[in-house]
Amino acid sequence: MQIALKVDVDTYRGTLEGVPALVAELGRRGLAASFYFSLGPDHTGRALRRVLRPGFLSKVRRTSVVSHYGLRTLLYGVLLPGPHIGRRAAAVLRATRDAGHETGIHCYDHVYWQDNVADEGAAWTARQVGLAADAYRAVFGGNARAHCAAGWQVNAHLLALEDQLGLDYASDSRGTHPFLPALDGVFAACPQLPTTLPTLDELIGLDGRDVQGAIDRLLDLTAAPPAAGAHVFTLHAELEGQRFREPFLRLVDCWRGRGAEIVTLARLRAQLDPARLPRHAIEQGEIPGRSGRLAVQGGRLTAA
Repeated sequence: MQIALKVDVDTYRGTLEGVPALVAELGRRGLAASFYFSLGPDHTGRALRRVLRPGFLSKVRRTSVVSHYGLRTLLYGVLLPGPHIGRRAAAVLRATRDAGHETGIHCYDHVYWQDNVADEGAAWTARQVGLAADAYRAVFGGNARAHCAAGWQVNAHLLALEDQLGLDYASDSRGTHPFLPALDGVFAACPQLPTTLPTLDELIGLDGRDVQGAIDRLLDLTAAPPAAGAHVFTLHAELEGQRFREPFLRLVDCWRGRGAEIVTLARLRAQLDPARLPRHAIEQGEIPGRSGRLAVQGGRLTAA
């Protein structure tokens, strides 16, 4: 069984503190992961406008948002100007690549994307993706090869743009196995490598689980290889790179002790033949432990 580590980096603090910590610990184990960066301003404080969204307050209580993100981060975009991550943390991003990890685009402005993309049109989506692509190019000197949508929030225009950019793959959705996506009349050629496992913060506090209980649940879910032969596990630089770092490392060590191979998403993509991938719809669905609706792998389609 292969398990790909997908590291979402949402904030300036997560970039400066969580990313180097994960790079160091994975390096000690000789492992590589896929890091997807928020590349524009950190406006995390504006996420507090989601307070009326079903499940949001429950998640805040379960995962202790202030302790994970820090008070300063929660003021960015509200009482403090949001630092531009790509400009101010470019050295950290390049050091991640230079340490042997895959890098890609998460978004430009995480909160702005997550809260608006589902209802926006082609021009808005193209501008946000373009800003992120330009910021990535400014940091790394080349084009990104992969995109993973902030908050698993997408629209059909994003799928079309991923094709136009010639990306190797995207990981914008939740699901069970790689597929070619279809949404609102767009039948994309860019493969989706969905997140297949629940995230740590989705499990903590559900059914009375503490952090170790969440780790045990993930180990149960990966006790046998999936039909597709590989899992994608999403972690966050702000959580597993900081407060949950030691539990996460125990999880990785347990997976390796069981014989699982830890890989990047690029490695999974290299093993795929897009011509043989099934076509599935992308739908809006709910994930236990996460507030709101997000992109999930829907039913298989027999024809484009």
